[in-house]
Amino acid sequence: MFKIELKPESGSAEKHEIIIIGSGPAGLTAGIYAVRGGADAIIIAGYASGGQLMLTTEVENYPGFPEPILGPELMKRMRAQAERLGVKIIDKDATGINLLTRPFEVNVEDIKYVADAVILAMGASARELGLPSEQKFKGKGVSYCAVCDGMFFKGTDVAIVGGGDTAVEDAIYMSNIARNVYVIHRRDKLRAQAVMQRRAFSRQNIKFIWNSEVVEILGDKKVNGVKIRNKLTNEETTLNVDGVFVDIGHVPNTSLVKGQIELTDAGYIKLYGETGTSIRGVFAAGDIADHVYRQAVTAAGSGAKAALDALRYLDELKEQRNEQ
Repeated sequence: MFKIELKPESGSAEKHEIIIIGSGPAGLTAGIYAVRGGADAIIIAGYASGGQLMLTTEVENYPGFPEPILGPELMKRMRAQAERLGVKIIDKDATGINLLTRPFEVNVEDIKYVADAVILAMGASARELGLPSEQKFKGKGVSYCAVCDGMFFKGTDVAIVGGGDTAVEDAIYMSNIARNVYVIHRRDKLRAQAVMQRRAFSRQNIKFIWNSEVVEILGDKKVNGVKIRNKLTNEETTLNVDGVFVDIGHVPNTSLVKGQIELTDAGYIKLYGETGTSIRGVFAAGDIADHVYRQAVTAAGSGAKAALDALRYLDELKEQRNEQ
């Protein structure tokens, strides 16, 4: 296990029992469970609160909503529920996290908050192509999650950008929904696992465009095509598609805790048990520790687990202090 030396607390700060960093489904659910468990909990939501669902149009796969709900509206409801139960939410970015002291410290601009337990729920950000047209068509044909948005492209032609496990898995998934699936990869072979490659190659409606990159996403009010450049010949061609799924990886938002807590080789928070980390009293939930599922419902579930684990930890801490 990753070992660190804890340093003594210094300075004055606003004290709470649990600090939750992140306000996506994981963070807000953790807040709901924490306050219902009797804890004094706050959420450092960030200026851009709500997580990746804020970039999603309609959500059809979150339980309890028979009709599709807009991603921002779902997050608005989660937040309202948390606030009604008494969670204090701070709409500013955490500018520093110190897990090397007890209580743990979280700086939000010029204010320091301390707590005996911290839940890291900062999520992960999808790697982007870096195209201006990509920004223009986010939620209008450009997606970063086939499981989330795939059904909106039923019977259409779509492009998958990437060649790793996620890209190939999404291509297979979309082959059951879309008419044609075009996998655009910058190399001449896939990086995905062999078994997944065999499945993809066996699907008649999955077509591969090798040694190529997307240089522009085309459309008016929504996507209607992509401009592709062959990296070997520099020839540019246009492919007519109604959707573009960018599957070139995710980046876990761990920059504020890197070097303090144990991470996986891929840079995600390494878990011990369900939500525990290499530091006792620090828990992780959602996409910051999950590179496999990355769904709102699984993030919410892990947020609930993290809060329950944090509550148990606080109870143990109180018992130890009473015995001293």
